[in-house]
Amino acid sequence: MNLAMQLADGLAALGVSLPDETQACLLQYLALIRKWNRVHNLTAMREPEMILIRHLFDSLAILPHIAGSRIVDVGSGAGLPGIPLALVRPEWQVVLLESNHKKAVFLQQARIELKLNNVEIVAERVENFRSASGFDTVISRAFSDLADFVKLAGHLAIEGGGRLAAMKGVYPHEELAQLPPPFVIENVFPVVVPGLEAKRHLVMIKPGV
Repeated sequence: MNLAMQLADGLAALGVSLPDETQACLLQYLALIRKWNRVHNLTAMREPEMILIRHLFDSLAILPHIAGSRIVDVGSGAGLPGIPLALVRPEWQVVLLESNHKKAVFLQQARIELKLNNVEIVAERVENFRSASGFDTVISRAFSDLADFVKLAGHLAIEGGGRLAAMKGVYPHEELAQLPPPFVIENVFPVVVPGLEAKRHLVMIKPGV
């Protein structure tokens, strides 16, 4: 099965309906990752099928749980999950926050080539970044520890309604127990990624007052 068919099947499994043009952009994004990966090591994945499943489908599987139109992807890396989310939800404004210069250059190139007018790249450390308007959802797949994530990125969530969303593998019992106040676990959603047998979870965190 070719990659375009795999993409279409995966989107159907996720319940995501996209125009052909957007599906073509998602495939173009995967091709960009593979092209830049030869030099910049954006991801350990080399096979296009694995990049599709472990990165693209993994990013899109969280769509039902993400609310609000202003999103920041903290430690975006190769643009995951921010670029897939921005492609399928063009009405959202997505900031990709990445302190690594080479990765930030890739993100700028991807934004240009994919014509992502709803995406902004910020090459800065999360603890130093400030936004006047804040964000509805502060998301990351890159933080290894929930406590660090909320301490460093908690200030980016809009007061009163913003949420932090941490993408995790197996249910993170220990990390949840160590979450510092005033942050509160709002929900932990099991996430099903087409083609992936590994456990995935999305932890939704509410900033305290």
